[in-house]
Amino acid sequence: MSITIIYSTPSSTAALNSSFVSLPTTLTSISYKLLSSSPPHRPFRLRTTLPPPILCASSSLSVSDMDATGGQSLYPLHRTKTLHLVRHAQGIHNVEGEKDHDAYLSYDLFDANITPLGWKQVDNLRKHVHACGLSKRIDLVVVSPLLRTMQTAVGVFGGEAYTDGINVPPLMAANTGKSGRPAMSSLNSPPFVAVELCREHLGLHPCDKRRSITEYRPLFPAVDFSLASNLSLLIENDDDILWMPDIRERDEEVAARGQKFLKWLWTRKEKEIAIVSHSGFLFHTLSAFGNDCHPSVKSEICTHFANCELRSVVIIDRSMIGSDSSTTNYPGKIPSGLDLPSD
Repeated sequence: MSITIIYSTPSSTAALNSSFVSLPTTLTSISYKLLSSSPPHRPFRLRTTLPPPILCASSSLSVSDMDATGGQSLYPLHRTKTLHLVRHAQGIHNVEGEKDHDAYLSYDLFDANITPLGWKQVDNLRKHVHACGLSKRIDLVVVSPLLRTMQTAVGVFGGEAYTDGINVPPLMAANTGKSGRPAMSSLNSPPFVAVELCREHLGLHPCDKRRSITEYRPLFPAVDFSLASNLSLLIENDDDILWMPDIRERDEEVAARGQKFLKWLWTRKEKEIAIVSHSGFLFHTLSAFGNDCHPSVKSEICTHFANCELRSVVIIDRSMIGSDSSTTNYPGKIPSGLDLPSD
């Protein structure tokens, strides 16, 4: 029997059907936070008060109750997904914005690429996911369609350096974003899908404006931008029509978009998914969770991500959003026989 602790119950309508839970002991070791000499990330300020928590019946306990009982709950394994959340590596906008916050308004930082230090962060995280075995378990990589996130995703979860003669498209072309990096192969790597829903705050900051999909495709040939024609949740326009030069998306709008993104994940058959996104998006999406948990668990969920930090969580489907049946459950009584319980 596997018992998990409820991480959270979101309060928005779109998220009422999901919760985050802590990972089993064997998986918690893959949490990763890179410490580097780069300056700390400038924190975003949450401009709205979080709504009152909605407690699920199995965990509507006070902190003192949870101290006594552990706040434990059970969920069927096939109604969960494991998410490995990653913030992109250090970008040129992080460096310039730390020096002067007004630099975020500069078009010199349009669709910011990652820095040489950022590539070192990528290399270190890649070593980590291989050392802990995570690289072999990922079924899908979902990535925000900006240069810095796609560079990070490919560098961490992609194949080895591209070799001519192998009949697979590269995940990333050589020297993409003036990186000086060789092409990265898609051989033996999970599929990569670009999704608009997990972008950073939209508007005002040119570093958060993406290029056209036409420009991206030759840079990231094996990244899937094509589902856009069928799903408005993904990339539905070649140009970036979501980014506005004079309006910045509000925190609560980012949070709502995050819940929509999590709901979309339940339409996917993959069970273990890596998501490479941004500080603001991850922070405001996760802030909806953990209100019914011990404060230390809430803090563990809702702190800002460092550049190239990895956190692994489990999300729960509590109301049949997902339709997958269990691959491990077994009905028993084969062959049939008497089985009256002794009690």
